[in-house]
Amino acid sequence: MNFDRKDLSNLRLLDLYKRLLMPRMIEEKMLILLRQGKVSKWFSGIGQEAISVGITNALDKDEYILPMHRNLGVFTSRDIPLHRLFSQWQGKKSGFTKGRDRSFHFGTQEFNIIGMISHLGPQMGVADGIALANKLKKNGKVTAVFTGEGATSEGDFHEALNIAAVWDLPVLFVIENNGYGLSTPTNEQYRCENLADKGIGYGMESHIIDGNNILEVYNKIAELKASLAENPRPVLLEFKTFRMRGHEEASGTKYVPQELMDEWAKKDPVSNYKEYLINVGVLSEELDAELKSVIKKEIDKHWAITQAEPDFEANLEEELNDVYEPYEFEAINPSSETENIRVIDAISSALKQSMERHEKLVIMGQDIAEYGGAFKITEGFVEQFGKERVRNTPICESAVVSAANGLSINGYKAIVEMQFADFVSSGFNPIVNLLAKQHYRWGEKADVVVRMPCGGGTQAGPFHSQTNEAWFTKTPGLKVVYPAFPYDAKGLLNTAINDPNPVLYFEHKQLYRSVYQDVPKNYYTIPFGKASFIKEGSDVTIISFGAGVHWALETLTKNPEIKADLIDLRSLQPLDTETIFTSIKKTGRCIILQEDTLFGGISSDISALIMEQCFEYLDAPVRRVGSLESPIPFVKSLEDQYLPKVRFEKELLELLKY
Repeated sequence: MNFDRKDLSNLRLLDLYKRLLMPRMIEEKMLILLRQGKVSKWFSGIGQEAISVGITNALDKDEYILPMHRNLGVFTSRDIPLHRLFSQWQGKKSGFTKGRDRSFHFGTQEFNIIGMISHLGPQMGVADGIALANKLKKNGKVTAVFTGEGATSEGDFHEALNIAAVWDLPVLFVIENNGYGLSTPTNEQYRCENLADKGIGYGMESHIIDGNNILEVYNKIAELKASLAENPRPVLLEFKTFRMRGHEEASGTKYVPQELMDEWAKKDPVSNYKEYLINVGVLSEELDAELKSVIKKEIDKHWAITQAEPDFEANLEEELNDVYEPYEFEAINPSSETENIRVIDAISSALKQSMERHEKLVIMGQDIAEYGGAFKITEGFVEQFGKERVRNTPICESAVVSAANGLSINGYKAIVEMQFADFVSSGFNPIVNLLAKQHYRWGEKADVVVRMPCGGGTQAGPFHSQTNEAWFTKTPGLKVVYPAFPYDAKGLLNTAINDPNPVLYFEHKQLYRSVYQDVPKNYYTIPFGKASFIKEGSDVTIISFGAGVHWALETLTKNPEIKADLIDLRSLQPLDTETIFTSIKKTGRCIILQEDTLFGGISSDISALIMEQCFEYLDAPVRRVGSLESPIPFVKSLEDQYLPKVRFEKELLELLKY
């Protein structure tokens, strides 16, 4: 192995060696503890330490790194107190996730490290968002994100590289090519000769680096860091290395040919670097023994601190309170000056006034810049706010949502427009596994609003007409709002943008241009979790949201003898159960109207809540009305049959006769 020290001092050479030793010796300790049953699981990075250590030490402490579960050297090189790492692995409270996640599945703003989730790929999109924030700040900072050769087959990898290339983001995409994805060798994972070749298709600079040579890693990263500060761009780096242990210890390495293990054992990054340092007179055997003794004492000391820490005790209140970032709603009252506008105008007004109010708010989506979006909601925004803050995206919903999360992590607010709510399925994973769980897992907000143009009635067929709020109302950590009127659309969107938690904001397409209302011209907010009384009566409680509210109004206009409480939920998560229960205790009857298909929809949960909390007040079973249990069709006659608008009147009249 050839080492080139370039202009590195003896002190730097020795420091890199000590930083190589630390993760290796911690791992050796953990493997012993694992055999003793004192550690539950371990993902070993033995043989790969030079990549983590070299990259981390070449970057500034305030530059974000997004590592994987085999990158202990990132954490130790950022000088995280070892007992906190040990407590994290042991599920103790002084770890980083309060026992809610293990291993390296955590982030820490204190040390500018953002850990992975088990789905691997989305963190590359998060790195894009962090890098975009750095570029907007013009601070010259670089972001490094790790992945393995296996995850380069994931769509998130390709989406993230494409976004980074199109937007010239200063990201180092680090591929640790260690030969196997669990037991699957590289020749069964990809056909290109080198993974670095994948950068060519994205117009991206790429390099192949000996991942076991600490000086080659460190010097190349230092060189690229200086270059990217002057010329921001993404770089794809393939580090050739090998995994000397199993995917995790239980899986072993029996599937690896012994001659391959022997070959890579000769390339061990620690022993080879040690030999080099001895040869150049920087290290002696005596000094090496002394360094190892000091490190061993530090490891043992911190392990004892973790062992002395009491086992984690469950606290129900803390568990529930940590699902969402605390948010103190700021009530901003509307002015008396109004204008008669449509739902679509109200949404556009909220976006514009929020962009003026929040300088670090970025809107992203397909065709939203000069074109103004598929529904022209952001028309004229580029002229007012510029393309840095109103960004057209490639067609890659998953990476865009992940990038929005990265923006939030690095101090921005983000809005993602799904061109149609149906397309959110392509971005489902980062919404339900990154955004929704992030604050619960490690206390970091996800300040992201996902706008969801949805709903039927426009003959747009199965892929442009769904109302899929139930995918998200059942996911803890997300907030879901669904206005039916222009006034609510504006006030709720302003609140969604202010709220530091992830919000799914549903906009019914059929209501965009068909519903008018007098709406205050100024900026104002409406709290989540507060339903709206549209009508009041004593015969029955009607609960709905979105287009269903207007269908219910039409039915009541057609049947003026029915005196109903008509409740527009507006906010689905959080849900205003107090208003619902109060109304039912008065009327004794309830019917719930949703546009979504019935089974698994939110009406089922509302019905169950009513049965649990108000059973003794009911004079009839709760009725639910929804669309047919089929995909939504295209032809008008089929769509009319599918939607519950007509069936609602029949069900309501039958309920009143019960």
